[in-house]
Amino acid sequence: MQDNAFIISPMELPSTSISGIMAQDGMPRLGDDLLLFDRMTDFPLPRGASRTDDIIVGLCLEGESKYTANAVEHAVGPGDVLMIHDGQVVDDYVASPGQKGVGLMMSPGFFHEVLKDIHELSALIIFSRSFPVFRLTPREVDIMTAYYRLIKEKVEDEANGLRRDVARHIIAAMVCELSNAIRRIPYFNGEKQMRAEKIFADFIRLVERNFKTERRVGWYGRQMCITPKYLSETVKTVSRRTPNEWIDNYVTMELRAQLRNTTKSIKEIAREMNFPNQSFLGKYFKEHVGMSPMSYRKS
Repeated sequence: MQDNAFIISPMELPSTSISGIMAQDGMPRLGDDLLLFDRMTDFPLPRGASRTDDIIVGLCLEGESKYTANAVEHAVGPGDVLMIHDGQVVDDYVASPGQKGVGLMMSPGFFHEVLKDIHELSALIIFSRSFPVFRLTPREVDIMTAYYRLIKEKVEDEANGLRRDVARHIIAAMVCELSNAIRRIPYFNGEKQMRAEKIFADFIRLVERNFKTERRVGWYGRQMCITPKYLSETVKTVSRRTPNEWIDNYVTMELRAQLRNTTKSIKEIAREMNFPNQSFLGKYFKEHVGMSPMSYRKS
C-alpha cells in the first residue's frame, strides 16, 4: 500500500468527477452516472494531484501515456486497459499527441449496479487494484471496442426510455469479458494472493449468499473465525470500503431491483429481505437512496 506516501491528505485535494465535467460535443452521458470518451486525450486525468470521485475504465488503441495513482507510476500503450477507482489520487498525466483510445467514466453507485450480478466480483476488484493497467490480445481489443460502440449507440438513443438500464447491462457484459481476459494472468489464480485479499474475497462471497438475511459485521466475522475489528480493518485496506458499506451496497441494489422489476408489495419485500417491518425498510431505503421506496418505484 502506498497511501502513507502522501504528505497532503487526499481529502484536501481537488476532485475529479462526472458532475464537474462540462458537457462537450461528442461526449455522450447519462446525467452524473456515466460519461463516454471517444478520444483518450479527453480523459479527465490531471497533470497535478487530484482525487477521483468516480471510476475510469479506458482502452488505449494507439500512442502512449503515463500517470501516477497513489504515488505509483503506470505506463499505458496500445492494447492496454486502465482502471482507476474512486478515491485514488492521480497525478502527472502525460499523453503523446497522437494517442487514441476510448473510455468510460462511471459514478460509484452506477458502477456497483453494473457489478451487482457478476460472480467473482472480489477477484475483479482485487486484480484491478493490483494491476490497474493490463494488456489485451488483438481479439480482445476488437471485442472491447465493439462493446464501446454499442454502449455509445444506446446512450445516445434519447428516445429509448430504458436506455440507462440497457447501457448498464451492456457494460456488465463488457466487464464479464474483461474478467475473462484477466484469467490469463497467473495472479488471478491466487499464486500471489495475500491473506488480506483472501479474507476480502471470502467476505464478498459470504455477503453475496447471505445479504438478504444478515447485515451484521459480527455475524460475518464469526463465520470466518475472525474478530469484527480485524475483518473491518482488512476489508477497508483491500477495497477502500468498510464491510458495512459493502453489505449496504448489496442490500440497496437488491431493493432497487425488487422495486423496479417486480410487483411485490413493499411489505412482501421487507419480509423477504429480513427487515422487522415495512416502516424499517422505508427508513433504511431513504437513508441510502434519498427517497422513499414508493417514490422510487413511481419514478
